[in-house]
Amino acid sequence: MKPTDERHSRPLTWIPEKERVWLLAAAMVSLFIMIWGLWSMIHLSASVLHSKRFEFTYKNYGSNARLALFVVLANYVLMLVLQKRLVDRWSSLKKWTITLWRSIRSLHTPIAIIAIGFIVLHVVAVFMYGFKYNFNNISGLLALLALLPVPVSGLFRYKKLDRKWHLRFGLVFAVLFLIHSFV
Repeated sequence: MKPTDERHSRPLTWIPEKERVWLLAAAMVSLFIMIWGLWSMIHLSASVLHSKRFEFTYKNYGSNARLALFVVLANYVLMLVLQKRLVDRWSSLKKWTITLWRSIRSLHTPIAIIAIGFIVLHVVAVFMYGFKYNFNNISGLLALLALLPVPVSGLFRYKKLDRKWHLRFGLVFAVLFLIHSFV
């Protein structure tokens, strides 16, 4: 028997009902992107896997993930700007920032799910191309390891059980991700 909420006598769920549709849609899009990308990579010849053309392919997956992650990380930047009251002096800018933050906050999880799909494709493609022990690949691997607990702690975040682990792991991932992307 499922546990129920005593006030409303309905089953308890981890994800709020208003966000569930967007999360399932994002999961379907991410799954479609991963299946399509994996299918296309599996059907490449061995000579193409070690060419510059394929290097462009896996870097393209990484660039798409980077763009999505900038939107995901914008949630924290805008939240910090609003919490520190950095835009209180300019009322029109503050209203615009609050509106933008609300939009970004609602897109944070769905875009993060899609970004994880691109990250998975990027990692698989790098290993298919040939993993070399250099600074860029090691920093990417460390960023991937830091990313693993972020979605799990995000689920705990919905029930307020995470004790800020989602934010902490997210910040560690963000630093390692920025090092991997730009160094």
